[in-house]
Amino acid sequence: MKLVRTAAELRAELDPARRDGRAIGLVPTMGALHAGHLSLLDAARERCDVVVMSLFVNPTQFGPGEDIDAYPRDEARDLELAAAHGVDLVYAPDPAEVYPAGFATAVEVSGSLTRVLDGDPGRRGSEHFRGVTTVVAKLFNAVGPRIAFFGQKDAQQAIVLRRMVRDLEFPIEIEVMPTVRAADGLALSSRNAYLDDRDRRRAAALSRALGAVERAVAAGATSVAEALAAGRAELEAEGIEPEYLEARDTDGLDPVQSFNGRPVLVAVAARVGPARLIDNVVIGGADGRVPPTE
Repeated sequence: MKLVRTAAELRAELDPARRDGRAIGLVPTMGALHAGHLSLLDAARERCDVVVMSLFVNPTQFGPGEDIDAYPRDEARDLELAAAHGVDLVYAPDPAEVYPAGFATAVEVSGSLTRVLDGDPGRRGSEHFRGVTTVVAKLFNAVGPRIAFFGQKDAQQAIVLRRMVRDLEFPIEIEVMPTVRAADGLALSSRNAYLDDRDRRRAAALSRALGAVERAVAAGATSVAEALAAGRAELEAEGIEPEYLEARDTDGLDPVQSFNGRPVLVAVAARVGPARLIDNVVIGGADGRVPPTE
């Protein structure tokens, strides 16, 4: 495995693979790798000839007062795990490499996809997704992957990136892999490291809330309000007030009023102790993951 710090080095390392027509897989990460990240690396290793992992805590997707300074970082450990899971090339640039002096360009997916859920102006805002799409577009240009791998836990991000790829005609497949969970159902996240033992136990209520919504629908509930009420009860039992618990279609993220067999994204976000956590489930989908953009 090789580590590079600049886009020029990255392109030079990948030029032979491009010339030979080998399939390049990209797994973008912000480090602090956990089993969810490793499942993406394993999927990339299985499907691609060359596996590239980016390792970059992207400052433009953090808003004022968010946790960029506290975000967990352990490059040595991340590199060891990447090597153990078959990564060929790690791109770990400094912020000045990605955003040099005078940088003035952004890639933005406008409309409802980036103004709801996490993109709501009262939450992280659409600026968060502008930071994501800009850095991922730069990675796509530098790496030239055939497939890029993302996790279902960040479902809204995956939906936004699929729209970017479609609209800008990137010749790239966005592969969304299932959420990896702890034994109690909590979705794995680098931010779980912020939780003490008590809050860690409380945080599992997010997945229980989603499970309660699923069970309500399976029992015959078609009303979104009725099904979401079952989820809110699970959160209230742990004293958790969600930022949102909503049901939206998986294409345009428009709100839905009923469960009618079409895929519906049920997404939740809540602050538990010092950590802001997100999770989701797709009800009515073929495999529980967000389907490709129509």
